[in-house]
Amino acid sequence: MIKITVIGIGHLGRLHVKNLKEIEKERNDIQITGIFDADSEKLNKAADEFSVKKFDSVDDAIDNSDSIILVTPTTTHFELAKKIIGKDKNIFIEKPVTETIPEADELLKLSKNKKIKIQVGHIERFNPAVLALEKYNLKPLFIETHRLSQFNPRGTDVSVIQDLMIHDIDIILKLVNSPVERIDANGVAILTDKIDIANARIRFKNGCVANITASRISQNKMRKMRVFQKNAYISIDFLQNLSEIFHLEDSDGSEGFSFASFDIGNNKKIVYERATVEDINPMKYELNKFIDSIKNNTEPVVNLEEGKRALEVAEYVIKEVENSLTKITNN
Repeated sequence: MIKITVIGIGHLGRLHVKNLKEIEKERNDIQITGIFDADSEKLNKAADEFSVKKFDSVDDAIDNSDSIILVTPTTTHFELAKKIIGKDKNIFIEKPVTETIPEADELLKLSKNKKIKIQVGHIERFNPAVLALEKYNLKPLFIETHRLSQFNPRGTDVSVIQDLMIHDIDIILKLVNSPVERIDANGVAILTDKIDIANARIRFKNGCVANITASRISQNKMRKMRVFQKNAYISIDFLQNLSEIFHLEDSDGSEGFSFASFDIGNNKKIVYERATVEDINPMKYELNKFIDSIKNNTEPVVNLEEGKRALEVAEYVIKEVENSLTKITNN
């Protein structure tokens, strides 16, 4: 029986508790031992709503569990994760993994040789539209993403790069699987003292280029990724859970347009395919995967090293944005 505690009962933490309650009913190998939050009002309300035990301190929460779901502000991740790892507990850390790279490095050092599982909460890896593409051979040459959201005070303890763009950075790093060669970026703070809108252009050593835009001051929501590769174009809509593939094939000689394909000459045709998307709850699925990694002693889907890699790129983007702003100010 895996005993799980959720630390941090804000909006996201409550969703984790809700999903864990459902998982607890569906499988007989986990038990929610309780929850903790420094805000006693939030803690009491959630404990009553979800009928779970509340702990009086972080130490009590950790000591009475095998595994921790850490959903506190990013600025607190390092100190809390260090304490949890030090007590040999499994840990699920919401993204971004830490506030800085040295902090992530320290967690990697502390967790080395320990028999614990650490997973980072990059939830878009578990989006049904992304999972639907696992059977396809993706070799991107160019990627374009737009992740736009309406302003919400929640999450503004970090920049839009760490809050939103990092989702796309993580997926792109996984898809391209090549070292980063160069990053150019621009952005600006508008409603907060952090960067609220940013664009980054990332060139990889294998030649692939990714153009990434993220904003938390948009009128409408958009979460789309477009992947271009030899003889194919893939469109991913994270909001609609939709993936569409357009790929080039040899023509069979037929004429005219059909729903599935149309000829473009030179004995070639463009074929349209809509990927089969399963009805999956991304958060519930990622929590189940975390539990499975503990139970089966397997590597978590998004491990600590991958969480650090996404943070490294995000931090570099922030530095490039700050450099570009300095140049504008000086001119």
